[in-house]
Amino acid sequence: MTFLLGLTGSIGMGKSTTSAMFRAAGVPVHDADQAVHDLYAGAAAPQIEAAFPGTTANGVVDRARLSAAVLGRPEALAKLEAIVHPLVRAEEQAFLAKARRGGAAVAVLDIPLLLETGGEGRYDGVVVVTAPAEVQRKRVLGRPGMTEEKFAAILARQMPDAEKRRRAHFLVDTSRGLVAAERQVRSILNAVAGRFGRPQRAG
Repeated sequence: MTFLLGLTGSIGMGKSTTSAMFRAAGVPVHDADQAVHDLYAGAAAPQIEAAFPGTTANGVVDRARLSAAVLGRPEALAKLEAIVHPLVRAEEQAFLAKARRGGAAVAVLDIPLLLETGGEGRYDGVVVVTAPAEVQRKRVLGRPGMTEEKFAAILARQMPDAEKRRRAHFLVDTSRGLVAAERQVRSILNAVAGRFGRPQRAG
């Protein structure tokens, strides 16, 4: 009965860094973004090309073309999610089965839109990675190719950080440096040590 932690946080909050800290602590981590990346180069590509002609090249989804096809179009985004989400969920189930077979006491599922999609009920605890808004903004706008428009569109899809923090069981504030964040990760693992997840969480 592996204890399942759902890890989430808005763009620029440091979720990937926090995820790596859990891995470094020996915890198996499933990265939903990586799963999507792999699916875009595999099973999802033909379905996406059928739904959005011209968004793949050589059998691989071109993220820039796909982004242009769905940006600001809720109905197109919903169509894309209807293709991708079931495939990601299947990948997640395979990861959980492997973690349980391996006797993992804790497993982390790194899911960017965990709370937005109402998925938190599948996990035994939710970890929200957070940072002040000005820190988030500086990090995101410093990324190659990022614009104010793109940032605004991404934020519009994401639950406000204050609401995410309200719903969290655990917080990791990445604005205070790596050492402080690592300390918070260790504290979370200590808090869930010896606790059992509910038997049918993967269903």
